[in-house]
Amino acid sequence: MMLSGEIAARITDVVDVADLVTMLHMSADWLARDEEELTSLDQAIGDGDHGRNMRIGFRAVLEELDSIQVRDPDLGTLLSYVGLTLISAVGGASGPLYGAGFTAAGMVLSGRRRAGLPELTVALEAACQGIARRGHCYPGDKTILDTLQPAADALKTALAGGSPLGAALDQMREAARQGMASTIPLQARRGLAMRFGPRSIGHQDPGATSCYLLLDALVTAWMQRHT
Repeated sequence: MMLSGEIAARITDVVDVADLVTMLHMSADWLARDEEELTSLDQAIGDGDHGRNMRIGFRAVLEELDSIQVRDPDLGTLLSYVGLTLISAVGGASGPLYGAGFTAAGMVLSGRRRAGLPELTVALEAACQGIARRGHCYPGDKTILDTLQPAADALKTALAGGSPLGAALDQMREAARQGMASTIPLQARRGLAMRFGPRSIGHQDPGATSCYLLLDALVTAWMQRHT
C-alpha cells in the first residue's frame, strides 16, 4: 500500500501542465525585461532584432494561451502549440529553430499530463535534435544549441546518477549557463553571425542567451510550485 507521503513525492517529482504554463508566462516577462540586452547582443553579430522578435513571439504565445487551456491540453499539445506559434510569430532564424525544438519535444510528450526526469530527458534531447536538423548546426557553432545540448546532457547525467528532479533541474540550469557563456570565445559557423567571421569572437550569442532564459524560467517555475 502506498503511503500519502509517497504519493506526494511522486506528484511533486514531475513537471506538469501548470508548471509549463507558469514557465511560459515567466518566459514572456523575462524576455520583455531583457529585450534590450538581447538586442545589444544581436547588434554585435546579427541584425539586432532578436530581443524584439522573442518578445513578440512569446507575447503571441500568451495571447492564445487561455483559449488553448480551455481545451485542457496535455504537455505535448501545449509544447506543439508554442512551437507553431513561434514559427509564425518570430522573425529571423530564431522562430524556425525554436519552433523545431518545441514541436520535437511536444511529440515526445504527446498524451502526457506529467513528465518525470526520464521523459524530460528524452524530450530535451529531441528538442536538440530538432534544432540541429532545422539549423544544420552542432554544438560549437555558436547557436542556441550551445546552451541546449549541455542542458540535455546534464539531465542524462542526473538521470543516470539517480538524482531527484529538483537537483537534476538545477544541474541542467547550471550546464545551460556555462554553455551560454561558452559561446563568447567561439567563431560563429551558422546563422547571420557567420558573416562576421573572426569578428564574431568575443561576443555572447543572443540565441544561446534567450535559450538560457527559457530554461531558467522552467526551473524557476518548477521550484516556485514544488518547493
